[in-house]
Amino acid sequence: MDPAKQARLEAAGWKVGTVADFLGLSPAEEALIEARLALANALRRSRQHAGLSQVALARRMKSSQSRVAKMEAGDPSVSLDLIARAYFETGATFDDLLTAMTTERRKRDPDPSPPLASRRRGSAEAPASNTRATGQIARPEDV
Repeated sequence: MDPAKQARLEAAGWKVGTVADFLGLSPAEEALIEARLALANALRRSRQHAGLSQVALARRMKSSQSRVAKMEAGDPSVSLDLIARAYFETGATFDDLLTAMTTERRKRDPDPSPPLASRRRGSAEAPASNTRATGQIARPEDV
């Protein structure tokens, strides 16, 4: 985040911290979310690379297109087992899975918790060089 923007947000009463701080996630919960999103992204890429539509993959799995869409979105209502099964149904291997998980991790910031501007008081400060604000920004008096 631009240091000037961070200063303006903080002057308006906002705190800049990590997503994990904002949501109160433990390191294990944060890792699980990272794994789910990495696997979901790998599934979508592998399905597209295999030339399969969501409908075709759903047929292979005896499931529905909407369920495949939820898998690719990392929806928490879909188990990691089912997402992994779908990934393997695209022809991906275990080695592909390991590569995909590590590649997704490297695409993200070295800090496992992407920072987020929040109004939550007392959240941990993140380094200015690795900060982002997401969502709509409003002054505290506007809320």
